[in-house]
Amino acid sequence: MVYIGIGSNLGQREDNCMASLRQLELDGIKILRQSSMIETEPWGVKDQPGFINLVVEAHTGLDPEALLAVLKNIEGRLGREKTARWGPRLIDLDILLYNSLCMDTPELTIPHRELPNRDFVLKPLFELVPELSHPVTGRSVRDMYEHLISFL
Repeated sequence: MVYIGIGSNLGQREDNCMASLRQLELDGIKILRQSSMIETEPWGVKDQPGFINLVVEAHTGLDPEALLAVLKNIEGRLGREKTARWGPRLIDLDILLYNSLCMDTPELTIPHRELPNRDFVLKPLFELVPELSHPVTGRSVRDMYEHLISFL
């Protein structure tokens, strides 16, 4: 089971997110459930348009590195260009969780390093799996989300 965060803040944001869902399926990643789309403020660089974000729960036979390559390929096919870190983007696909796997390489960190700090992934993840435990901290998505929003 893998959880993928999807976001867009350029162009037709909802359409970009829906196009990424279609591409995931075409690339053999079976989407089991998806959260609602939510509009969120930019994170990191504030002077840019707001985002549309969602999270999908999916199944794949790909290992994490191969999945990352597929996600980057989809971003490219949908027109994402390299910009400044945390800058505007047509589409952004991130592996948030991959089963209970923990890994940290120069290319990929699972669970996503910033997961407990980002409401734009915690809120949709909370919608899907509030009792899911973070494989490193053991904290539930519910606990992380409620803790984060208490500071917002």
